[in-house]
Amino acid sequence: MTALNEGWFTEVFQDQGTAFSLQVKKKLHEEQTPFQKLEIYETETFGNLMVLDGCVMLTTRDNFLYHEMMTHPALFTHRDPKKVVIVGGGDCGTLKEVLKHPGVEEAWQVEIDERVTRMSEKYFPELCAANDDPRANFFFGDGIQWIRDIEPGSVDLIIIDSTDPVGPAEGLFALDFYRDAMLALREGGIIVQQSESPLLHTGTIIKSIHEDMRKAGFGHVQTLPFPQPVYPTGWWSCTMASKDNPLRYFREEDATNRPFVTRYYNPGVHQGALAMPQFMVDELDDYVVPGEG
Repeated sequence: MTALNEGWFTEVFQDQGTAFSLQVKKKLHEEQTPFQKLEIYETETFGNLMVLDGCVMLTTRDNFLYHEMMTHPALFTHRDPKKVVIVGGGDCGTLKEVLKHPGVEEAWQVEIDERVTRMSEKYFPELCAANDDPRANFFFGDGIQWIRDIEPGSVDLIIIDSTDPVGPAEGLFALDFYRDAMLALREGGIIVQQSESPLLHTGTIIKSIHEDMRKAGFGHVQTLPFPQPVYPTGWWSCTMASKDNPLRYFREEDATNRPFVTRYYNPGVHQGALAMPQFMVDELDDYVVPGEG
């Protein structure tokens, strides 16, 4: 539910009794794509704002938090990622972060709605800076089918940069999809998925993700919380799963000496994100507290 009154864009979370607002200067774009309603606003203090079906997707000001945490923890946890697939991520911010890693040889962005990418190129060009990188590949279509059809054992990292688990993205939160992803990954492969708000969804969406990933055969599952001011509660998460290797250990020296600039991610942030709040530990039966096993 959304409202645009007296120069403010407001996303109302009716079932939670909360709302989030941004003061806007003007609407820059609106269209109904084949999949969703897409709107772009210019805000007073957060740069440009993208809205899909009334839900805030990203702003110029704070998207780096999400994009860096969706990519760098997984990339530095994998021993040597060469081929990365992003399902969703039409704004191209995740692709940009992936391609900062010089060891990545091939990256695919598999996005169902091409209009999201085209409007990002226009209104969020800084996120699309790597789109012409020769390692970047684009497929506009059904990501669920694309993962199902890919050669087994051919991918090192799958990043599910999706919208909420409704509409086109609902199937990306399903056991069958995780099984297909499991088959697509090479030995040592990792999957990472945006997993909603720890405060609102630990006992529902996040718990289901953990259970389904384990049912699909992933031996290790870990949720990493991080701040995200424009999303419900201002607190978000991603959930990583590995076929073989524990996720508590990462290439700390490589992360410290990373040959690129980040604004949020560093080894300390990575290590801290591995320590979940107690209420999440209590709710997620499969979580092992560091130092206790």
